[in-house]
Amino acid sequence: MSRGLLLLDVDGPLNPFAAKPHRRPPGYETFRKQTRMRRSLRVWLNPRHGLLLRALAEETGLTLVWATSWQHEANDYIGPVIGLPPLPVIEFTVRRDWKWPAVTEYAAGRPLAWFDDQFDRGRQDFEVERGDTPTLLCHVDPASGLRDRHFEAVRAWAKRLP
Repeated sequence: MSRGLLLLDVDGPLNPFAAKPHRRPPGYETFRKQTRMRRSLRVWLNPRHGLLLRALAEETGLTLVWATSWQHEANDYIGPVIGLPPLPVIEFTVRRDWKWPAVTEYAAGRPLAWFDDQFDRGRQDFEVERGDTPTLLCHVDPASGLRDRHFEAVRAWAKRLP
């Protein structure tokens, strides 16, 4: 049984889209996704992240879940490249504060840690109150992507879960 959820955004945490256009961060490789308009979308991904995320989930007892505007396409295009199996997907509708209501509904009172680049408090990790449900919002700089410190922050937080 899961102790909680580990939510993954793609753009920012897994795809450091804000890095300098011709300078991938270390460890990342360039992948291309064809769009409907026959254009190619460049995505930078670190193939090690799948292994690291699976190990983190196993160690902490958290269930990996996509929380990204890629929605189900994350299972088609991102997961296979970095070595993740198909994951559950939180479905979003685009509106103001568009992610949080869907995440709260999906979590249904379960603890959650969330890797994303769009939290209100800027470039820091912080815990928020959802009643008495432990919640860690782990900010990832979209210019550098997931780093060791992000994995460590989730490990430390998960150790405090009941």
